[in-house]
Amino acid sequence: MTKLHTIVVPSLIIAVLILIVPVRSQAQSARDPGPRVGAAAAGGPLDGLTGPQTSLFNAGIDEFKKADKVSDGLGPRMNLDSCAGCHSQPAVGGTSPPDLNPQFDFFQKNLQKSNYLPRFITRDGPVREARFKLNADGKTPDGGVHSLFTITGLAGADGCILRQPRFARELRRGNVIFRIPTPVFGAGLIEQIPDQVILDNYAKQRGNPYGIRGRMNIINAGHAKTGRQNRNGNDGTISRFGWKAQNKSLLVFAGEAYNVEMGISNELFPTEREENAKCQFKSTPNDTTNPDRNGLDVLSDVEKFASFMRFLAPPAPSQDTPGGADSIARGKELFGKVGCAICHAPTLQTGTSAVAALSGKPVDLYSDLALHDMGDGLADGISQGQATSREFRTAPLWGLGQRIFFLHDGRTRDLKRAIQEHRSPGSEANMVTRRFFNRLKQDEQQDVLNFLRSL
Repeated sequence: MTKLHTIVVPSLIIAVLILIVPVRSQAQSARDPGPRVGAAAAGGPLDGLTGPQTSLFNAGIDEFKKADKVSDGLGPRMNLDSCAGCHSQPAVGGTSPPDLNPQFDFFQKNLQKSNYLPRFITRDGPVREARFKLNADGKTPDGGVHSLFTITGLAGADGCILRQPRFARELRRGNVIFRIPTPVFGAGLIEQIPDQVILDNYAKQRGNPYGIRGRMNIINAGHAKTGRQNRNGNDGTISRFGWKAQNKSLLVFAGEAYNVEMGISNELFPTEREENAKCQFKSTPNDTTNPDRNGLDVLSDVEKFASFMRFLAPPAPSQDTPGGADSIARGKELFGKVGCAICHAPTLQTGTSAVAALSGKPVDLYSDLALHDMGDGLADGISQGQATSREFRTAPLWGLGQRIFFLHDGRTRDLKRAIQEHRSPGSEANMVTRRFFNRLKQDEQQDVLNFLRSL
């Protein structure tokens, strides 16, 4: 009996171990760990702001969160009634939230009797703006935002009868593209990166072995297409905000969004997008600087929006989540080795700023702020500035760890699929994505995904 036990018991132990210990050669497929849970790693002010700067930040965030009404100038056509509705994940200043789409909620609470809900706006889908690629003739380019809703039916809009765009028809024609909100965390640091720093980084990457080219979206007088640098005022400067890097400054970014997304005219965009006289309930521009007020109330809303974004701190990365510190460190190294860091440059530097908290700072944004040809798969049929249908600004990756929706149209929640979408005919990222999927083992791909979700 003793001999039998000495033989059988170890055999049982070995059998059990085989069942419970995973075999290394059968590695699981790499997968997106999903958004990091817990407290938001963003949303607060920059370190080192002065007292008055902090007061301006607070005034800005209050205005950013405010839901505007018809009496404030909302509409007559709009996509939503507040900035923070679109920019809310994981904190004010972010992007689309995960569970309840604020556009869906706004419709349900205010517009069911007077507007219809476009089918691409869903309860748990991303916040979206819709653009038409072509005009009604089917030939000439449109490219503009077509607002989802009207103020018809809202309190204070008596007598205003407006029809929404015929989205169903344009969807059947394949004429609609979508954009989701870009996060604005750390935007003041991005604004303060000198053009020359962007150009120097671009020059360092020229001739890389991955076939990545890129170029800048340069703002020129009269929209002239030229490669010239800044030589005269604001002519020739590198723009850097928006999906196609179409805006140069946060003030322009704020003014355009106020006018386009909420329909509120302002000092930068002083005319109404919808000029039906029966739908005007506030003098134009709706929002202006007012020297008759006191303190920070003198400033226009767009000045406050821009100040909030300018003083908003960048997201804080996690050192150990997901996957642990070692996996994140390996993923960061592999991210560079396969070529991702050519476009997603880890760090740029601000210049000398009048705001000490923005002056001479490293900006760990993971973007070169350049335009790149992303091929047919991501092409949206829209040109902005010098950016063509297939060109997009390298999206900054900081804050990726708590982001829900990916790519310019929010087509996926899966980070791995977002990487796959970079691979399509004509894309500058083809060689890099092939290296990621074909040369990295599954556990190495997982390390890269863990690194990205740590940002």
